[in-house]
Amino acid sequence: MSFHQSPNNSGIVNMGGTNSFTNTTFGDQAKTIVTSDSAQPSQTQSPLAPSEPDGRKDIGIVTILPVETRAVIDELGLDRPRKREGLFFSTGKVPTDSGTANVVATQTLGPGQRSVMSALDHLRHHFSPRLWVLVGIGGGLGNTPTPGVEGTGTAPTPGGRIGDVIVSTRIVYYDARKITAADRVQRRGEERQAPARVVHAVNTYFTDQGEPAVFRGRVDGHHKRSFEVHHGLIGSGEAVIAHQDSEVRHWLKHYNDKIMAVDMESGGLSQFWQENSVRGDHNPDWVVVRGISDGADAQKNDDAHELAAHNAAHVVRELFPYLL
Repeated sequence: MSFHQSPNNSGIVNMGGTNSFTNTTFGDQAKTIVTSDSAQPSQTQSPLAPSEPDGRKDIGIVTILPVETRAVIDELGLDRPRKREGLFFSTGKVPTDSGTANVVATQTLGPGQRSVMSALDHLRHHFSPRLWVLVGIGGGLGNTPTPGVEGTGTAPTPGGRIGDVIVSTRIVYYDARKITAADRVQRRGEERQAPARVVHAVNTYFTDQGEPAVFRGRVDGHHKRSFEVHHGLIGSGEAVIAHQDSEVRHWLKHYNDKIMAVDMESGGLSQFWQENSVRGDHNPDWVVVRGISDGADAQKNDDAHELAAHNAAHVVRELFPYLL
């Protein structure tokens, strides 16, 4: 609708009411044009109001380091990260034998348990995935000596080689502790397991592929070398472990000799999942996939980060048909 004021006038023409100067013109032959779009004041969303999810995703992936993010984008064929409300997400549709997986990936602000919780909350707020996957690199415990047993520091346990991948549905958090007299540390481990349907899915993957599953390296120089994929426990805490004889390594092996690797984020994922379970809406499932990049010892460095990250991201794609 539009309304034309007669042009044969002079002075002020006001269509906004006695106390408003909106829709107002001045001078000879002044006129105003009021349309339905301009008749009502514009409505803007409060910057504090939560946004609507940008299409629910099947799988939400969290990485920690840029090398892990690049590996996920390359192996899954995701779009480059795009900004949304100050955060960056990569999205894409990944074809699998059981259908197409709608995937979103984001990188944490930094390493550690607290940062991964924030990243998970961002994924839930914007995309509401039904499965969280924490993917990237970790330190292997393959050569940890058993306390009090001579000669146990040479034979590697499964999953200890650089480039091997650990798929974990059980996390042992080792940083809860009591410090007593003379600075003695009494650790109080916490263990959490992924939902049963995820454990069933991972078990079926290894039933089909064998355990360990075997695949070729995913980066130049390693394509002809075989690496193993294991279903095992991961120890998680805030400490960067860089000594084969460290107290944390001994404690983890004493707690459960099946712990294959360590990282700094899985404990935050399992804790966030548990606390999120009280919400009325859907609580995503979770699984952790870590490529072994070092031995959590004095030789720890960044040389194998790319290999471990790409191997882990490749295994994530292999798991999709079982997890969807």
